[in-house]
Amino acid sequence: MTDQPDLFGQVATNPTADTPKPLVPAGLPESWQTALAAEFASPSFHALRDFLVEERRTHTVFPPAPDVFNALRLTPLENVKVLILGQDPYHGPGQAHGLSFSVRPGVRPPPSLVNIYKELQADVGFKPPRHGYLRPWAEQGVLLLNAVLTVRQAEPNSHAGKGWEAITDAVIRAVNEKPERVVFVLWGAYARKKAKLVTGKQHVVIESAHPSPLSVAKFMGTKPFSKVNAALEEVGETAIDWQLPMEASE
Repeated sequence: MTDQPDLFGQVATNPTADTPKPLVPAGLPESWQTALAAEFASPSFHALRDFLVEERRTHTVFPPAPDVFNALRLTPLENVKVLILGQDPYHGPGQAHGLSFSVRPGVRPPPSLVNIYKELQADVGFKPPRHGYLRPWAEQGVLLLNAVLTVRQAEPNSHAGKGWEAITDAVIRAVNEKPERVVFVLWGAYARKKAKLVTGKQHVVIESAHPSPLSVAKFMGTKPFSKVNAALEEVGETAIDWQLPMEASE
């Protein structure tokens, strides 16, 4: 069988039709490759690849293929201290780049992120920057994971139920298996359903309403960011510096 380009922008080689090679996203840290090896080799993941190849051929899909797994690239499993779970990527042009709730430099922060900034300001004295680029959080060990990693333009949840949930549930289970405390931040009914995957007694789960304009009244005042840092400091972990640079740079 010949090499075929996959949905992540790299080439996956299948030595024989009977022994398909795992579809490992390019640039993934070794810890994630090991933790997710069974998922990457599964028939369902190959089917997801085929679905996405066709979707990208016939529709505009976000984020761009090379960005789909940025959350795992920027936060190796061994570095994860906090997991903030989103549902699916932003579906407007230029917004999604593989980190939940984050947008690229130069893109106006969407309403949910504006509300997150307001709560940060009230909770920890955060000074809102003029951008919505959350990479500095990822680099401190905050895994900014969406449950579904792709979406059609202008069609929210259009890739739900297509196979991503098996991968991202496996990510949550791998984080749950860490012996060190991890703080799981679950906003909204969809994310809160994933609390059942967090079974380690060493971990802390913080749940509340979603920061979207539809439920922001119940989100404001929940103080998730100071609660995250209190839970980390309780076991001797370094707190997250939530303050972002005033100007974003990639």
